Amino acid sequence: MAQVSILGAGSWGLALATVLLDNQHQVNIWEFDHAAAARLAQLREEPDKLPGIKMPSSVSITSDLNEAVANAEYLLLAVPAQVMRSVAQQVAATGCSAGALVLLAKGIEVRSQKRMSEVIIEVLGQESGARVCSVSGPSHAEEVARFQPTSVVAAGSDLQTVEAVQQLLSTGSFRVYSSNDLIGVELGGALKNIIAVAAGILHGLELGDNTMGALLTRGLAEISRLGCSLGAQAETFAGLSGLGDLVTTAASRHSRNRYVGERIGRGEKLAEILKSMKMVAEGVETTRAAVKLAERCDVEMPITEQVHEVLFNDKPPLEAISDLMSRELKREVYS
Repeated sequence: MAQVSILGAGSWGLALATVLLDNQHQVNIWEFDHAAAARLAQLREEPDKLPGIKMPSSVSITSDLNEAVANAEYLLLAVPAQVMRSVAQQVAATGCSAGALVLLAKGIEVRSQKRMSEVIIEVLGQESGARVCSVSGPSHAEEVARFQPTSVVAAGSDLQTVEAVQQLLSTGSFRVYSSNDLIGVELGGALKNIIAVAAGILHGLELGDNTMGALLTRGLAEISRLGCSLGAQAETFAGLSGLGDLVTTAASRHSRNRYVGERIGRGEKLAEILKSMKMVAEGVETTRAAVKLAERCDVEMPITEQVHEVLFNDKPPLEAISDLMSRELKREVYS
């Protein structure tokens, strides 16, 4: 039995708690908001984020970070991408010496265009790199928490750490594969959220299967193109953290990114949509980061660019689609 601390009491953090409990591990959950932590500790449930899933009394829930990470052997960071740096800084101040740092956010930091592992290593130091592992793949919290069969991939630079995380999380309903392609796994998980926003826009516009098939195929091509330019392995994008997560997120009613896109497609404004949501749609801010990253790497990402224009410059979605369809004709390539 391992001592595991989960930082972040959103739907994904709570879902992973159920996986860990299924493996008989001791779980501590940290919620930064004191009132929210107290409510969760009392109700043992988060009805706005993961209704119907109860945390047993054996799970410690606290807003005290020092208490949460004390004696942790594994630290699971289930906080949104744009606050990962500040949470890492707080973790550093605690002196936590967990053997593995498991990153669960699927996003890219806007201000630096860094992946989550890069953010963590920058804050905690180069020596923390061997302890970093990213878990990604088609894994909606709503289904994981109800023990519906799910497969993900754990990736890191240190095989021993990756295999330890693989063993920690694997259950009869949650299968974890291993990978050494940390760059590809992180970028696949982050960038597919942008394409999921686009998929939602198509759904909101009531466009058909042909359009969706084209979006997913060409979306995956530009994800792979950027990833490979940054050192990822091309085959990673055909795997769970690439194609698997892309299809699931773009098609699912559980997807917050698709939900944002649907409402955009129906004519609503981004600010209104985000104000009404209780959870974070990572694809929105990651779109900002990806456009900057693609420019820096001199990589063409036409779909991502058009999503950016729709989200942040009020470009009509149908005009964005028209601009994509009227681009110069090209040979089909994937890198």
